[in-house]
Amino acid sequence: MLDADQLTQNSIVIDDDDEQSDLNTNVVSAHNTITAHQPPPSLWKNWPLMSAIIVYCVFQLHDTAYSEIFSLWAVSPRSLGGLAYSTSGVGEVLAMTGIGLLLFQLFFYPYVERILGPLHVSRIGAFLSILLLATYPLIATLNETGVAVCINFASTIKNVLSVSICTGLFILQNRAVSQSQRGEANGISLAAMSTFKAVGPAIGGSLLSWAQSRLDASFLPGSWMIFFLLNVIEFIGLVLTFKPFMAQPAAP
Repeated sequence: MLDADQLTQNSIVIDDDDEQSDLNTNVVSAHNTITAHQPPPSLWKNWPLMSAIIVYCVFQLHDTAYSEIFSLWAVSPRSLGGLAYSTSGVGEVLAMTGIGLLLFQLFFYPYVERILGPLHVSRIGAFLSILLLATYPLIATLNETGVAVCINFASTIKNVLSVSICTGLFILQNRAVSQSQRGEANGISLAAMSTFKAVGPAIGGSLLSWAQSRLDASFLPGSWMIFFLLNVIEFIGLVLTFKPFMAQPAAP
């Protein structure tokens, strides 16, 4: 049997252990409280996020202007460098484009993004878009069958590339912030993007009207000028995806 001294010593040891456990619990609780009350980092100083939003807005400006210009250019007469399509003909082209875009987004984009990464997808998409847009004035010189085939193919590929670019940049924006700040970050992105998209149609319509008034110009006459200007915007967006402007978020 244990004597009184041993029982007393055991009691003291148990009390010390309880006090140490309570102390550790209090320290952890205090640390969690301090951490919880720390303000989150400012999104405006998060350059990986801000740079991705700016580039995203540039491409959205291009896409909105392109959407406005494409329909007006397609219904313009051949004498003005257009395709002389009816409104129903333009609708059929856009319907085929939508089907191709849906299939690409559902079945192909996830694999492409997984292999190349969102930033490389955006860069490659911008580069290919520039090459593709440069062929649009040539499509208008083809016969009716050639125009029908080429414009459906070109419109589908162009919109696939545009969506790939913007989706890649949107992924980069969300990777640049923590989960708790993604709602605020997406709000800033969509607000900025809406401003650029509001300006796009006015710019696109004005540029097309101006370009079609200079059919006899020696430098980039007619529709050549409008697609050149669209390519300038696309090229600016492409350049901005590289350092030192574009900053990628740190790896987790």
